Amino acid sequence: MSVGIPISRLWPAPHPQPLDDDALVALYPRGDHPRLRVNFVTSVDGAVSVDGYSAGLSGQPDKRVFGLLRMLCDALVVAAGTLRHEGYRAVRLSPERRAWRRAHGLAEYPTLVVVSGTLDLDPAQAAFADAPVRPVVLTHAGAAAPPGLTDVVDLVRCGTETVDLAAGLAELRRRGHDQLLCEGGPRLFGALTAAGLVDEVCLTVAPLLAGPGPGRITAGDPTPVRQLPLRHVLAAEDGVLLLRYARD
Repeated sequence: MSVGIPISRLWPAPHPQPLDDDALVALYPRGDHPRLRVNFVTSVDGAVSVDGYSAGLSGQPDKRVFGLLRMLCDALVVAAGTLRHEGYRAVRLSPERRAWRRAHGLAEYPTLVVVSGTLDLDPAQAAFADAPVRPVVLTHAGAAAPPGLTDVVDLVRCGTETVDLAAGLAELRRRGHDQLLCEGGPRLFGALTAAGLVDEVCLTVAPLLAGPGPGRITAGDPTPVRQLPLRHVLAAEDGVLLLRYARD
């Protein structure tokens, strides 16, 4: 398998040789207890997007790790707004990555989980209609489902007027989804942080200055500062940095 632009480890224990996928998987391990991992890409000056989309920040090294993180998770959590705006398709993996999951006792595909307070979702969107595994939508008791949505998703109501994220994650874990990967957006990241649910952040820093305008990778009401220790620093030959922060 081609690894494209080489990635090496800067810290800890510098390793100048390019890392293959097995070495990268070892650096982003599945936890031995339930964990929520958040994955984002940002510019040097903190932008979450270029021209309104995160794709403008993401290059080959980021996409490589992005794909491996999807391979490693039990369920992929995303906010409804991000799903719509970024045009999510069905969560599918390459044959090699599906084989890796089977060899490690995992379901062939991770389950897509969408967090939505309004249920403004299109059942015909490929993320739902073409999904290899029936997606889950976390919402609250007051949200009205559009026609056809429950034909293609499992609707989980947690909370009365807003989505109770702690209850939603507990239900996902009851279903066997212990290793969760969140891809945003910023408001969901902020809400998960406020609820004390974030165990790990994987952050790609693109060597770009986006300038004023774009938002940050997190949004919402202010929350207390929390410590999150740095676990590794990787660098790609194109100047991209790949950082991993995680609780003990």
